[in-house]
Amino acid sequence: MKRREFVSLLGGAAAAWPLAARAQQAAVPVVGFLSPMAPGSSEHVLHAFRRGLAESGRIEGQNVAVDYRLASGFNRFPELATDLARRQVSVIAASGTAAAVAAKAATQTIPIAFIAAEDPVKLGLVASLARPGGNATGINFFTAEVNAKRLGLLRELLPAARKVAILINPTNPINMRSALAELEQAARDLSLQIDIVNASTIHEIDAVFAALARERPDALLVAPDGFFTSRRVQLAALAARHAVPTSFSVRDYVEAGGLMSYGASLTDAHRQLVVISGRILKGIKP
Repeated sequence: MKRREFVSLLGGAAAAWPLAARAQQAAVPVVGFLSPMAPGSSEHVLHAFRRGLAESGRIEGQNVAVDYRLASGFNRFPELATDLARRQVSVIAASGTAAAVAAKAATQTIPIAFIAAEDPVKLGLVASLARPGGNATGINFFTAEVNAKRLGLLRELLPAARKVAILINPTNPINMRSALAELEQAARDLSLQIDIVNASTIHEIDAVFAALARERPDALLVAPDGFFTSRRVQLAALAARHAVPTSFSVRDYVEAGGLMSYGASLTDAHRQLVVISGRILKGIKP
């Protein structure tokens, strides 16, 4: 090979390298992670999320990118889900019922992996449990289904209890409706009086406990809610400070100092959520 041809070949290869690198970078799939939890309070969930990625053979920043949308509540879900759909992410990993419903409303084509707190068929996320159909699949977290059991366990702990306060997030209407339906019936069966209290911000949580300190219910049950989970340290501390026996939905509250919980593992659910997302990235249909 002549020197001029050799130099020309090297020059052509060098020019091609950036193009190849850009093409490889463009080919990296993107997972859109949609969650009601707040930044700074969800590290244990994000750790489980990344562990699930690793189990699927994906390393963030190497062969997969993650677009995190931590909503710090529920009001922004439609906006965030629509933006993820507009960006044409490879798959949307939706954490929680409201996130899953918002993702399903935002796109009928982008694959969705979800964690739902109640029956996904009833929510319209899938056609059936055996054959989901459409663009969504995921895990039923069975949070709503055990609200009655949670109240029953609280009554077993406090057999003399007559009045129980129920903390609800009014900005999470799907969870709120299912929780109230389950708990109102369970309270009648247990001969308990329930008092519904609402909070959707940090300051409203403080106000609720100030009111509980005056009214002195026998116990408190915190309804399942992503925002409440993100405020688990605040809730556990206030319950201890005001000596209010409190039941929570998942173990994360107890690890933060809460009294008791009954429910599935939130961290393991997120690990499985990403394992499902990883299978979709490999080409498995939802």
